[in-house]
Amino acid sequence: MCKINIKLTVIFGVRIMIESLDFGLKDKVAIVAGGGAVGKEIGNGRAASILLAEAGAKVLVADKDDALAKNTVQMIKDRGGEATSISGDLTKSEQCKKVVDFVISKWGRLDILDNNIGIASKLSVVDEPEENWDHVMDINLKPMFLMSKYAIPEMIKSGNGGSIVNISSISATRPRGFTTYSASKGAILSLSQAMAVDHGADGIRVNCILPGPVYTPMVYSSGMTKQHRSQRQNASLIQMEGDGWDIGKAVVYLSSSWARYVTGHLMVVDGGCSLSSRPRG
Repeated sequence: MCKINIKLTVIFGVRIMIESLDFGLKDKVAIVAGGGAVGKEIGNGRAASILLAEAGAKVLVADKDDALAKNTVQMIKDRGGEATSISGDLTKSEQCKKVVDFVISKWGRLDILDNNIGIASKLSVVDEPEENWDHVMDINLKPMFLMSKYAIPEMIKSGNGGSIVNISSISATRPRGFTTYSASKGAILSLSQAMAVDHGADGIRVNCILPGPVYTPMVYSSGMTKQHRSQRQNASLIQMEGDGWDIGKAVVYLSSSWARYVTGHLMVVDGGCSLSSRPRG
């Protein structure tokens, strides 16, 4: 479950097999906030849920839409992993507490929190309605604040520390417009690093992933032309389009014992997009 076979060929032609490359996640317990996705599609949260389970963790998939969370759980079980789901509006304090209480009652501990909830907005400050500004900030920031508020004390109780991974965007550091969205994603960077400072002494690592233009259900559900998709692919320095699996793999790394000395880190996963100059949109 948590072992990966890798073949290496060294300079003298000797082939070496590493039989057990272990991420140290066996029997760890994870919450993925925003782990649902439509049908069998692969969003960032669903990919993280599946990959954490494949690495040996027990995963609680939390999502506002119960059916979408259950789909993710079934995909995990089909791969031999252990998972369950819970639904709730994670902008509400009592719902976040319910999620953390549930995972503790089921598995007795909490080691990993992946904060993956977010929505987009493309408008400028002039065009953005005030109520939509409030809505975007509420969705993109409040679940991270509230889920961490209730998760961190449980991680501390375990005596083994924990790992929190917050999902931001390269729009936080390289705005292309999308003003409200960029502002909310920028706040996530500061939140993540401040949390890392606050709770490092408790053994809790807090890191942040900044995805580039990855191809996820949230992106293409509203429609995407072949030309637009091609532009997104060409924005990468390596002419490659990312997807939810790329973000999920980064979550696994940052949650694992391989990253035991990594905290307060802002990990860009964008194929080099943020190194090139591209127009708004």
